Amino acid sequence: MMGVLTLAVGQDWAWLVDVDDRGRSARTWAVDDAGLLPFLHVVEDVFGTIAMTGYTVVLCVVIYYKGHRRAAEYAGGVMLVTALATSGLKSLVGRVRPDWQHPEHVLDNGAFPSGHASGIAAFGGVAIVLSVMLVRKAVVRRLVLVFVALAVVLVCADRLMLGRHYPSDVVGGVLLGATVVLLGLVVFSPLPRSHALKIEPLPEALPSAKRLAVVLNPIKVEDVAAFKSTVTAMARAAGWQDPRWHLTTPEDSGTGQAELASVQGADLVIVCGGDGTVREVCAELAGTGIPVGIVPAGTGNLLARNLDIPLYIRAAIDIALTGQDRAIDMVAVRGDGGDPHGEPDAEHPGGFESYFMVMAGMGFDAAIMEGVNEDIKKKVGWLAYVLSALKSLMFPPTRVEISVDGGEFTKHRARTIVVGNVGYLQAGMPLLPDASIDDGQLDVVLLYPRRFLSWIPLAVRVLAKRSRTDDTINRMTGRTVSIRAGADTPRQLDGDSIGPGRELHMECIHGRLLVRVPR
Repeated sequence: MMGVLTLAVGQDWAWLVDVDDRGRSARTWAVDDAGLLPFLHVVEDVFGTIAMTGYTVVLCVVIYYKGHRRAAEYAGGVMLVTALATSGLKSLVGRVRPDWQHPEHVLDNGAFPSGHASGIAAFGGVAIVLSVMLVRKAVVRRLVLVFVALAVVLVCADRLMLGRHYPSDVVGGVLLGATVVLLGLVVFSPLPRSHALKIEPLPEALPSAKRLAVVLNPIKVEDVAAFKSTVTAMARAAGWQDPRWHLTTPEDSGTGQAELASVQGADLVIVCGGDGTVREVCAELAGTGIPVGIVPAGTGNLLARNLDIPLYIRAAIDIALTGQDRAIDMVAVRGDGGDPHGEPDAEHPGGFESYFMVMAGMGFDAAIMEGVNEDIKKKVGWLAYVLSALKSLMFPPTRVEISVDGGEFTKHRARTIVVGNVGYLQAGMPLLPDASIDDGQLDVVLLYPRRFLSWIPLAVRVLAKRSRTDDTINRMTGRTVSIRAGADTPRQLDGDSIGPGRELHMECIHGRLLVRVPR
């Protein structure tokens, strides 16, 4: 279609001339509306060559930094080829600009095709491709599609109303940009290749039958059938048998499924779900010697983030299938009250026993988890935690006593107490920068901002990783940690609220679990 249009423009076909001449009315309308012209000039600048180049560089740098090298190369290549093709066609066709072009900043280079139109079409096409590839939520992908469509219409209308182009010029630009996007997908896939493609195979201590099991939380993926197809195809390519599938239920969020997978002799168990599902599966498989591959599909995904497992599903599946095993710590927890995710504590009636992989908390951070609206969370993801945090920001301080490694209990006041097996929270916040998931130690931080505005300097200190401790930020380290609060306080394990209580007793179990991580 692009070739036919180019030929029609070059040969001045009569029907096309008739259509193009109608662009004059759009120019007249724009000039007659004095309030519209400044806006049109802003659009012209915002989507001009310099601006689009800047947007492209930023996009490529961001996705490259996020670990999607091929996607960055695809985006940069599409935009570069589009720019070169546009310039080449302008020179080849040599079409003169409309004689009704707005006299301010008259353009005298070739009119066909429109560079603005080809640029926004290519950039929008890249944005759609990347959103389909990297964005899990359908509502976000639909928003990207809507914004791209609006941007393309806006730019095309701008070119006509300023009289910079004939209608066929903007149509040609859009067709050119879309064509390059599609051809780019044909000649270069933005999907990541296996991270083990150019690495020597890992030695196997024992022969493996390559039996694979997958524990899947079905509500965490949009299309269960498509996910199963992807995992099966990638497993076959990596030399694994077709997987056995175990889907979680509201009554069993992973424990029973992981137990069945181990009984059936799985050599590897992949878990796809949020931090809660991952915790259940890891706790069940701890000590079995069966490695766990994590495909993060939740909102927090803190364990995956701290193990450098990518959040892009295909890349995470690849690492689960071809990565190396790493022995990491897990933490046994006892407490008063009933944990819906734990087991009754036989030695302490009325209490519970459980585990966590990432961190436990009492106070403000647990109140955030407790206050998250699940309906809002399904729609906007992590923003639901931000809204809950704003509501809980001045959670009242709690009097607590803390004992580390069986020592004497010391008294403190805090708005939140976090005991971590890893160092980083959402957005890479280094709340426990010295924590390591395989050092056999637990790191404790107590936060006590006295007033609302005290959160600001506290956040600065956390982000700057300052080691100084005082009443505002206090830190401790040990293999066992016991916390006693003066009143019932919200508590959480790995982001799951376990109800209010007064006690948590935690013990780090060194190297208890094997997890697949990047080589």
